[in-house]
Amino acid sequence: MPQAVWAGRCQRTAVLFTWCEPRGGPADGAAFGVGGSGTGVHLAEATVMTVNELMTLDPVCCTPQTPLREVARLMSSHDCGEIPVVETKDGRLLVGVVTDRDIVLRAVADGRNPADTPISSCMTTNVVTVRPETTLDECRKLMEDHQIRRVPVVDGSGACCGIVSQADMAQRASAGETGELVREVSKPGVRTH
Repeated sequence: MPQAVWAGRCQRTAVLFTWCEPRGGPADGAAFGVGGSGTGVHLAEATVMTVNELMTLDPVCCTPQTPLREVARLMSSHDCGEIPVVETKDGRLLVGVVTDRDIVLRAVADGRNPADTPISSCMTTNVVTVRPETTLDECRKLMEDHQIRRVPVVDGSGACCGIVSQADMAQRASAGETGELVREVSKPGVRTH
């Protein structure tokens, strides 16, 4: 039975070395020899998963002028806890994010009227983002480092094209990776957004 060993990784492809016994010796081309032992090494490619493979495509967005009440209704009807804030709905250039927590702590707790208060008054503008080609490992690390549960995905022009949540990551990660992500994101400390 071949034994697989991860040797390294580049942007989207990992190189997998497989040790095995050649069938008829080095001459049959089944493997190339390593030393004189008759064992061989095969190279195979394995795809590294990227954000593009699990992100929610084209999430519901709002603009900085959208009233708090409307954003809260969007969160309710789309069952989400974060909404990307875009410059205009047509261009989808990301200018911030707003979470249910932002609305409660930065607006409701301050007694602001949700009917006439624009979301710009409580949104986060310094946003951590990823690109569609970002690996899941890189995305998980960003979420842990910045203690965020969701991260917007932007294209080359900065337009919001998706969003990745902690729950999305948990569906593809091992139990250990999921536990580590939840532990790191939930540590007491300063969150980026």
